[in-house]
Amino acid sequence: MPTKPQKTLETFDNPNSDRDYHIHMEIPEFTCLCPKTGQPDFATLILDYIPDKKCVELKSLKLYMWSYRDEGAFHEAVTNKILDDLAAAMKPRYLRLIARFYVRGGIFTTVTADYRKKGWKPGPVVALHEFDSQSSFK
Repeated sequence: MPTKPQKTLETFDNPNSDRDYHIHMEIPEFTCLCPKTGQPDFATLILDYIPDKKCVELKSLKLYMWSYRDEGAFHEAVTNKILDDLAAAMKPRYLRLIARFYVRGGIFTTVTADYRKKGWKPGPVVALHEFDSQSSFK
């Protein structure tokens, strides 16, 4: 039976819920439709989150993202809807979604939306060495 798009986001128990750690995902093939013209809009979505008790399951995330392919949505609305759905499913400590839409009419659009669990405070920033363009530590 072929896989079909779906709006359900499945989760699994966070195996390390006793600590803050960062999960980073890039979704380079997101598509939806322009609600004015019906033409496709293409975006790369960048998802960063610090889980609490649950993590999002990747196959369900893929099928969820696929479900927007035939839906008309303004960039701002679809970014915030996805953020809200992810936050409702996982209830993470922190979640950021960046949607980088490709050029349309000579304009690139980037929408950033954040969610923070009430009362959660991030730990101090740790500065590590950076790689420079010559692949050596600074």
